[in-house]
Amino acid sequence: MAGFVYYSYTIRIMAKKDDENIDVRRFRVSLIFPTFILIMLWLVKVIELSEGLDLSFLGVFPRRLSGLIGIITSPFVHANFDHLLNNSVPLFFLSVAIFFFYHKVAFRVYFYGYILTGLAVWLLARPAYHIGASGLIYAFGSFLFFGGIIRQNINMLAISLLVTFLYGSMVWGIFPYKPDMSWESHLMGMMVGLGLAIRYRNEGPIIRKHVWEEEEEEEAPPDLP
Repeated sequence: MAGFVYYSYTIRIMAKKDDENIDVRRFRVSLIFPTFILIMLWLVKVIELSEGLDLSFLGVFPRRLSGLIGIITSPFVHANFDHLLNNSVPLFFLSVAIFFFYHKVAFRVYFYGYILTGLAVWLLARPAYHIGASGLIYAFGSFLFFGGIIRQNINMLAISLLVTFLYGSMVWGIFPYKPDMSWESHLMGMMVGLGLAIRYRNEGPIIRKHVWEEEEEEEAPPDLP
């Protein structure tokens, strides 16, 4: 009996350590791509200032053929360091969360969020140069928020609440109360994020069952009639 108890305890400790090791490795991997994007954002701004350039022409200019390039380049262009800093922190955090919790579809979410948000701005926004990564922030924040609600997964609902707590004030960014703010990018990003959450509602994190949980289910007595 003592041997069985010791064996069960050992199995539990090993399973817990394996889960922790997997999560640590996944977290480290989740940092790679968001860190690369963050470095590129700051590198572009440093080059722009050091060379005396104005890269705002690389923004999205709606319904102008030359403005199509902005779908790719606009997230890397920022008006100033304050604009860049305000976008860097939430973009990095939300990107890491997507790559950690949705690692199987993270690149697809990132790609579609990136392209579809820029394309929607090009099609529907007012005629002006739209720059900055805020559209991506809204797309990724919306994806994480609605993804947790749609799945009704307690772990992902916690992420949704965290996103709401940290960036809940972002909802005001979808309204045109500042003339120099691209509220269209925010609104389009939010809608794209919702669409991606619905599209990938069956993808993402699952609750892992430990060995002892599976054994308990197998040993559970059948329901009485």
